[in-house]
Amino acid sequence: MTATTKDYYEVLGVKNDASTDEIKKAYRRLARKYHPDLNPGDKAAEKKFKEINEAYEVLSDPKKRAEYDRFGKAAFEGAQGFEGFTARDFGAGFGGVEDIFSDLFGQFRHREAPLKGPDLETRLDISLEEAFSGVTKAINLRRETACKSCGGTGAESSSVCSRCSGTGSIKQSRGLFRLSQPCPSCNGSGKIVSKICQACGGHGSTLTTETVKIKIPPGADTGSRVKIKGMGGAGVKGGPPGDLYINLTVRPHPVFKREGNDVYVEVPVTVADAVLGGKIKVPTLEGPVTMTLPPGTDSGKKFKLKGKGIPDRRTGIRGDEFAVIKIIVPKKVTERTREAIREIERAY
Repeated sequence: MTATTKDYYEVLGVKNDASTDEIKKAYRRLARKYHPDLNPGDKAAEKKFKEINEAYEVLSDPKKRAEYDRFGKAAFEGAQGFEGFTARDFGAGFGGVEDIFSDLFGQFRHREAPLKGPDLETRLDISLEEAFSGVTKAINLRRETACKSCGGTGAESSSVCSRCSGTGSIKQSRGLFRLSQPCPSCNGSGKIVSKICQACGGHGSTLTTETVKIKIPPGADTGSRVKIKGMGGAGVKGGPPGDLYINLTVRPHPVFKREGNDVYVEVPVTVADAVLGGKIKVPTLEGPVTMTLPPGTDSGKKFKLKGKGIPDRRTGIRGDEFAVIKIIVPKKVTERTREAIREIERAY
């Protein structure tokens, strides 16, 4: 080993107890940065590339790593350096030549390929009644959309790149390897722009404001999200637009309290209703219903109205409503009423 005198762990920027995956990730990150094909004519980058490959060749092999941890570089004195590796050595150390270099350079081959646009997010407040029954809301959305004049390419006119014949990449041989890199003439696009689009200034997108109708299904709750496909930001180089996500918040209700798909409501009754029982009106999200109150009902007693709650947004099965009885006492009473109340008190 002759490329470096530094500690191999230090070269790769990992700790001595780093896992195999951590070592591999560190190597790939550094190899992308210092590979000679990406730094033509840079002797310092070439030297650094040899150092990280030398370090990785040892630390990626469990047996060699164990020897290095025990004896240091003395265990490999006399061994051949990076320049002396064979194709078989590469396959054993790197997990396959094709695999490692495909990982390193695949992203550069398609740098200028059409890309999906960014996703957008917004928030919307709705009432409990709207969450119960579902609703369609209109919102104003300001976003980047693909330029209609150039179809999102940014070019008013273009021609096929003569250097790469429109493929966007050129191939070079590096010893045992045949690598594909972005064409420097067209930056990997495969086309030479002769005139940029005047409508978008070559950006491929324009800022627009539009009204979007959002359909919210029954059962929505705070934290629910509605996805509108294709209503996000404009794509890059003619790519598809992103998506729009609406984060919902259900406003607190003055009468009903929601817990999951169940709702609770306080029902005020008179002392006479509570003592004698009878028919009472109970509000629900669909309108009032009549319920029979049994005699001798205590304040705080709960009665379940099955299926009167919120529908589940996945199954459609409705929750329940719970009517909580609240006895209301009169604030102003006559002497005759006082005597009647004392009579009731004696009944206790």
